[in-house]
Amino acid sequence: MSWELAIALVIGVAAAIEDIQRRTISNWLPLASLICGLGGHFLEKGWKGLMLSALGAAGGFSVFLVFYVLGGMGGGDIKLMAGFGALLSTQHLLEAAFWTAISGGLLAAAVMGFSALRRRGGAQQPAPVTIPYAPAIATGVWLALLAGASPG
Repeated sequence: MSWELAIALVIGVAAAIEDIQRRTISNWLPLASLICGLGGHFLEKGWKGLMLSALGAAGGFSVFLVFYVLGGMGGGDIKLMAGFGALLSTQHLLEAAFWTAISGGLLAAAVMGFSALRRRGGAQQPAPVTIPYAPAIATGVWLALLAGASPG
């Protein structure tokens, strides 16, 4: 297992649990990912690794910025993706964004389906549903790192 995947697993699980329980992501989680990504890539490849990691963080932030501006995503999600971007560097960032979008779509469909079943079962109309996006972000990052680590 790569060091990037090990860190992404720990931070991803912590962020997902916190987002599901509290609908928030503590700032220390993306910060830890950012520091580990920048430091790890610097130790691996020197200044070039640090630069690619910083570009990954900027790219991760930018990937979901439009959704934040439109009100469809929280600030913690943007910061988490920036932190994971530093871990991914530029190498796996677009792949992670793709898998995150797929995971998020499946999560949204599951939540909408569950809400529809509850309404059909006689439950009162629920309040507007918010979807914790950290599980989708973590899943996308894990899939991108696993796919990048597979042989061939």
